[in-house]
Amino acid sequence: MTQIHPSAIVEKGAHLGEGCKIGPFCVVGANVVLGDRVELKSHVVVTGQTEIGDDTVIYSFAVIGEIPQDLKFGGEETRLVIGQRNRIREHVTMNTGTEGGGGVTRIGDDCLFMAGAHVAHDVQIGNRVIMVNHSGAAGHAVMEDDVILGGISGLHQFVRVGRGAIIGALTMVPMDVIPYGLVHASRGQLEGLNLVGLKRRGFSREAISDLRAAFRQLGESSGPMASRAAAIATNNPSDEVREIIDFITAGSDRHFLTPVL
Repeated sequence: MTQIHPSAIVEKGAHLGEGCKIGPFCVVGANVVLGDRVELKSHVVVTGQTEIGDDTVIYSFAVIGEIPQDLKFGGEETRLVIGQRNRIREHVTMNTGTEGGGGVTRIGDDCLFMAGAHVAHDVQIGNRVIMVNHSGAAGHAVMEDDVILGGISGLHQFVRVGRGAIIGALTMVPMDVIPYGLVHASRGQLEGLNLVGLKRRGFSREAISDLRAAFRQLGESSGPMASRAAAIATNNPSDEVREIIDFITAGSDRHFLTPVL
């Protein structure tokens, strides 16, 4: 049932699952593995040690699995692993990992990458993440589940964005963002919680109230973020607040954006 347009090039060694559709002028490299029902619209390049999960659709002029844009890269074998049911729109670029960063760029399931988005080497992306047009994640950045990265926004290298956070358009994010945070401004300010996202995902009023109280306490306290989080932890926090505490107290290569009240 696999359909390959006569103008497409599928190199010997590539593995195509059942029901794949390879459109006009696409190129599929020898070390590529496509799951079942993956569709490449037209003029798509998939190369390198790249695995793409079932039911993913990639649109025209995307380049998936090219080598990292990192001068330290020496040609070592590294990978790009993409989960299931992702939508990868026009002109999106995704690079494989580097040896120094673990060797794998990894993307979860059910994500949407709008036109022109860029995923750099060793980036780790969870499930249901949305990268809006021309946004970018620099090397080693982490986006947990349900993150939205607004249009023409960028994550600095090694930055972590916690689950459910939202980054507004035209924002540069130089520091870690707590789960459920809302960030906006040219150099990224943590201005509140992603209340719209919390309500859409069915969080209870009590859970949202607990999160807002924790956010205020983080903003009103002084000292390092780890100390502020430890103070909140003494009050038997809810599971949602505990997630923020765990995120802050985990190891990180960056500082944190602090709440702006």
